[in-house]
Amino acid sequence: MLRLTELHLPLNHAESDLTAAILARLKIGADALLGYTIFRRSFDARKKHAIKVIYTLDVTLQDEAQILERLHGEPHVAITPDTEYRFVAHAPSGLTSRPVVIGSGPCGLFAALILAQMGFRPIVLERGKIVRERTKDTFGLWRGRTLDPESNVQFGEGGAGTFSDGKLHSQIKDPHHYGRKVLQEFVKAGAPPEILYVSKPHIGTFRLVKVVENMRATICALGVEFRFQSKVADIEIDQGQVRGVVLASGERIATGQVVLAVGHSARDTFQMLHARGVYVEPKAFSIGFRIEHPQSMIDVCRYGPNAGNPMLGAADYKLVHHAGNGRSVYSFCMCPGGTVVAATSEPGRVVTNGMSQYSRNERNANSGIVVGITPEDYPGSPLAGIDFQRRWESRAFELGGGNYDAPAQLVGDFLAHRPSTALGSVIPSYQPGVHLCDLDSALPQYAIEAIREALPAFDKQIKGFAMPDAVLTGVETRTSSPIRIKRNAHYQSVNTQGLYPAGEGAGYAGGILSAAVDGIKVAEALALNMLEKNQPLT
Repeated sequence: MLRLTELHLPLNHAESDLTAAILARLKIGADALLGYTIFRRSFDARKKHAIKVIYTLDVTLQDEAQILERLHGEPHVAITPDTEYRFVAHAPSGLTSRPVVIGSGPCGLFAALILAQMGFRPIVLERGKIVRERTKDTFGLWRGRTLDPESNVQFGEGGAGTFSDGKLHSQIKDPHHYGRKVLQEFVKAGAPPEILYVSKPHIGTFRLVKVVENMRATICALGVEFRFQSKVADIEIDQGQVRGVVLASGERIATGQVVLAVGHSARDTFQMLHARGVYVEPKAFSIGFRIEHPQSMIDVCRYGPNAGNPMLGAADYKLVHHAGNGRSVYSFCMCPGGTVVAATSEPGRVVTNGMSQYSRNERNANSGIVVGITPEDYPGSPLAGIDFQRRWESRAFELGGGNYDAPAQLVGDFLAHRPSTALGSVIPSYQPGVHLCDLDSALPQYAIEAIREALPAFDKQIKGFAMPDAVLTGVETRTSSPIRIKRNAHYQSVNTQGLYPAGEGAGYAGGILSAAVDGIKVAEALALNMLEKNQPLT
């Protein structure tokens, strides 16, 4: 096959127009084209009145070699690269010892899948519940203000990404096409096939639930054991080598290989690892608020007269501002046509996040407006970032009324330094509810000042972004892990052999796709390291 890039067509083109563009690019007749598949489809919306669709295609041709030779030097025609995933190892026959994967978010799921496909049959330990039971518990907080600390937005099958927009794009470097493997496995599990080619693929929460269930069934069929409500309370380490894990029930599982894929909110696990002497260092993250606008306004600002076009769908945005006090303010985890959700995992604290369904048809757009902070802002132990997060989550709980309502303020009032007392045209989506107040004490003053400066600057890029009725809801603190469990070139902890820190919780990913890719890399490293030593896993 040949790959054609940078094929530009009008937004409302017909399929025949795409075929004609292929023939024109290759300078061939229709009889030479045997077929094509879309590898990537994106949009150029810089000119709102003339939005273009940009295609990358893989085409099958008669006399392919001859056509390629004739077009030698054409920058947008080349041989289609090989993106097939190939396993780096296979488990030796008769292997009885099994690695342990802690966590069943995207990182843990893909680590387990790849290990299973190579024949290693890991045991997956998850502190939370299966995804459907976890969904019921999550609704218990959203609809009834009842929090289960072990089954919520952060903990349970599918990980934190299950209750998000289900975004599947990332800016990570991926020369081995691991991301393609991730998307293909998601499609096999029931995700929409379009995620293989749209530029910003997403699945949405409700569809993710079924995808996660199907993936678990696939992994189990390969001999993997999933154990839910099985919290790891301790990891046994002897002379710098993992020897086993101990569950909260007291049960011990002997293993010499542990994939640690616990997510960015497993604070008790981080404390246990630090106490055990595993090397942990503080890491930068961001804090801020969620902001909500009418999705229709964002659509018009981004797409002009083409707003509402079904091919474009709900518009998103990405904004950055460098404030005068030296802080960077940026939009985070933008959720078109979505809702703001309660995302705490600890009693007496309020945390927000954003979520969208596949349809993205809710009335509001929301995103985090967050401020970057560094370990210099929370000096102390490597775990000081956790205390910093907790401080502001507890303050949000207090400002919200102490019942898991979130503190909120209209943008106009926030910019005018006055408390909000009544909502305007934008109805906040956060459940169980919001309590209008003054957010001035909800974050450190340097963050408040930076956000106040950024909102009018963002309004210059998206007219209406600083509209008085837009709603700020606090607080967003779990943008990424506040720690990094440092690892070496073999993906193992720098001072603990057999421990493979992975994904968001370990500080090596930021989102579903990058976490899943990291799970693949760690699974490969575990297999190769074990085979290189030519010794059992325990």
